[in-house]
Amino acid sequence: MKQEIKDILESGLLEQYLLGDTTPAQDAQVQGLLKKYTIVREHFQQMEADFERMGLEQAVAPPISVRKQLMQTINEKETDPVSAPTSKSQKWYLPIAATLVILMGVTSFLVFQKLQGVQKDLKLVEEKNEQLQSSLDQMTTTLLALETQNKLMGDPNTQKYLLKGNDLSPDALAVGYVNHKDRKVVLDARQLPDLPTDQDYQLWADVEGVMINMGLVKKEDGFLAMNYITGAESMNLTIEPAGGSEHPTVSNLIANVYL
Repeated sequence: MKQEIKDILESGLLEQYLLGDTTPAQDAQVQGLLKKYTIVREHFQQMEADFERMGLEQAVAPPISVRKQLMQTINEKETDPVSAPTSKSQKWYLPIAATLVILMGVTSFLVFQKLQGVQKDLKLVEEKNEQLQSSLDQMTTTLLALETQNKLMGDPNTQKYLLKGNDLSPDALAVGYVNHKDRKVVLDARQLPDLPTDQDYQLWADVEGVMINMGLVKKEDGFLAMNYITGAESMNLTIEPAGGSEHPTVSNLIANVYL
């Protein structure tokens, strides 16, 4: 149960419910949780109190001109001899009460506008946090990949192979790192020439005369983990239509190296 409560409090569902960003199904879920768990209910009540306090602290006072007009109306009601009360039954205080209600309404409207602004600010903060978390996840993935690649390239069992471009692409150069013990292959594609958007590089392994796909090669990705193919006699790099091909286009073979 403790884990379930912890998950509820950390999920952000209560905050979404407070801001009115939940679906009807989520509304029902939150209401059930508030009934079921006292600690969740107390936490939500504290959130409501904090939210109201924050709204009041940032409330905007009504303009001075509005105050002056309302006070002038009150004074006129009090001093006007025509409208002066002639009996208690006329309830002379009603105009003043109505004026005060108007003043409270103006103030409440301004507070409501301020709260709306606070809600927008909270949403912006949530979106920013999501973006930062996504960036952090991408950086973590990249760092792990680099760590794996560095470990592979520094392994004494890893062999280095140069795939130099032929006459079709004399400036092409890729470096393959093959570790037969760990069955891993990494290709450094940074020095390959740029291709049109409708073409991709693709790496193939030659196994007894049969070309087997080792994967697409995206230059912009730099170091790429390729498929390890058992029994490969050579690695071959071709230019294929965007997305790759099931079989290599031999006429577009630009580099190969024997293993």
